[in-house]
Amino acid sequence: MNRFGFVRVTCASIQTSVANPEANASEVVRVLDQVADSDIVLFPELCITGYTCADLFGQVALLQGGFRAIRRIARATTGRRQLVVAGLPVPVGNSLFNGAVALSHGNILGVVPKRYIPNYKEFYESRWFRPADGSEPSEIEFPGGRVPFGIDLLFTCEGQMSVPVVVGIEICEDLWVPLPPSSVQAGAGATILLNLSASNETIGKSQYRTELVVGQSGRCIAAYAYAGAGPSESTTDLVFSGHCLIAENGRLVTESPRVGDGQTIRRDTYWITQDVDVAKLQSDRRIATSFEQGPRFSQPFRRVDFELAPEMPGLKRFVPGSPFVPAEGPELHRRCAEIFGIQCAGLAKRIEQLPPDTPLNIGVSGGLDSTLSLLVAVKTCDLLDIDRRLIHGLTMPGFGTTARTRTNALDLMRQLGVSSDTIDIQPLALLAFQEIGHAPFGVSCDKLDVESFQAALAQVPREARSDLTFENVQARLRTFLLMSRGFVIGTGDLSEIALGWSTYNADHMSMYNPNCSIPKTLVKFLVRYVALHEFPEGPARETLLSIAATTISPELLPVSFAGEIEQSTEATLGPYELHDFILFHAIRCGYSPEKILFLSDFATFTQPYSRGLIERTMRTFFTRFFSQQYKRSCVPDGPKVGTVSLSPRGDWRMPSDADPQEWLRWATGSNKPGEGPV
Repeated sequence: MNRFGFVRVTCASIQTSVANPEANASEVVRVLDQVADSDIVLFPELCITGYTCADLFGQVALLQGGFRAIRRIARATTGRRQLVVAGLPVPVGNSLFNGAVALSHGNILGVVPKRYIPNYKEFYESRWFRPADGSEPSEIEFPGGRVPFGIDLLFTCEGQMSVPVVVGIEICEDLWVPLPPSSVQAGAGATILLNLSASNETIGKSQYRTELVVGQSGRCIAAYAYAGAGPSESTTDLVFSGHCLIAENGRLVTESPRVGDGQTIRRDTYWITQDVDVAKLQSDRRIATSFEQGPRFSQPFRRVDFELAPEMPGLKRFVPGSPFVPAEGPELHRRCAEIFGIQCAGLAKRIEQLPPDTPLNIGVSGGLDSTLSLLVAVKTCDLLDIDRRLIHGLTMPGFGTTARTRTNALDLMRQLGVSSDTIDIQPLALLAFQEIGHAPFGVSCDKLDVESFQAALAQVPREARSDLTFENVQARLRTFLLMSRGFVIGTGDLSEIALGWSTYNADHMSMYNPNCSIPKTLVKFLVRYVALHEFPEGPARETLLSIAATTISPELLPVSFAGEIEQSTEATLGPYELHDFILFHAIRCGYSPEKILFLSDFATFTQPYSRGLIERTMRTFFTRFFSQQYKRSCVPDGPKVGTVSLSPRGDWRMPSDADPQEWLRWATGSNKPGEGPV
């Protein structure tokens, strides 16, 4: 375990020698030598003897051999602060139990017996084993002395760890019943659930098995580790899959090969390892208040202590650099369809409440956000069988507008078949500066026309081009012109809402915003996806790809001498990829800045970022996130799409005057956060 609450879990499927405990113990010990840095190591059901021993389970020689083997494995754990769990037939009085033996640091900590014994179709376990029901003795004689025994055992590591680790154990069929023991264990505090299994492979069973594991991890808000016996078990009548899985709160994080997956069949010993985030699981349980509102189970649990090393090397966990963006693969189309479906359904309902033929106004700048909103509006009109020309796209070039963005905006509106207009806001902005007595960048604009004013602005050095009033006047003029026409569809995205990167009562406001829970990295991805998958080869595709490749900018500062964008949002704030990475882990996961910095060392970013840049960006994020809450307190309606939303009516409620110092003490960057529009 490390100081951030990650616990390293290994699930192994060993090459089994049926009815040869000594050989199986050798395989277990060999695996333990290879995974010495794991905190928890799980082996399959009855792996010490083999699951398929059948009537040999009645032989004293086999049971005694199992005892010798488990003692050998226990000795191999000496000096290791890890929890090892392996399956063994355990005689108790006149009964034989299918048991899970927990070992640590040379000791046998306890034995958990299987509760639900399958005796249908291909399974005949009740021929040999008794189901545990709680009436068993609480301790049994075992190699090395008496040990705890029963269905009421939880294994805990507390005190010296950053977060408590509580482990519950169930065996194979226990998961397949209406109320699995792991549900009760989770209710009693277990955050890591282990399943020792011997599941034979039949057509379609692997999918159901995976759904069970993933679903149970989600219902229990826990990590669920599953280790299955493999094809080296007896194949007299059955073939066992060797399927190992690790899931975390409803998500499959890793799985092993298995028989029938289309790959070369693995008949040797293999394992999977994953670092599960116990701290996040605890945070998720605190947030999901219904978790504690479930039925109170009367079953008491005994807790058996074990120790873990306080630190582990590295991180064995995939950390996506763009956690909001779907990975390439078969899920890609489904995810995009979901996103667009939610956006369009939200906008459709709002449009239905408007008087018939109400124009739908959108400010189309040629940038990413307005492009996505326009695409959603077009799809929604098609859904409602409304003429696309009811969408009125308005492009409003200002002092920072480039020929590229203006051309892209006009081309896209024409290619999508919506109505469009152009209003040059420069004369209105100049008049506003004159009326309020403002000299942008120190340039007096009295008695100047637009052309003369543009010429004066061109002489302003690049480093002196900072004037929030100059930016805000243009932004508010655009919203004024849009809202003067009626119903306005907003364009601001989740990343801008988080950072407050909008002008209050300007691009900050609309009548409905379909982009409100789409982060910037996902906006860019969606525009590219639509270009490549929704449009055939042609002008619209090329325009969308050009927009996706355009520098992200509000285009409020004067263009360069070459007519190019001078104002790069990412140059001011830091890369949106980093902001979205921080946003996801801070808001969705509740991570501390220090933990986010730790994860950034392992993240699969699209490009390398220096630690200094990451720290500066993090400082900017938290400073702006706190200071700009007042804008989020009055954002327009819009649909929640993903797991993160900052709507004050739903997911996120925060005082506008909260102090960020507790968050900023972890961010060591010394640069001041970039200023932006107010």
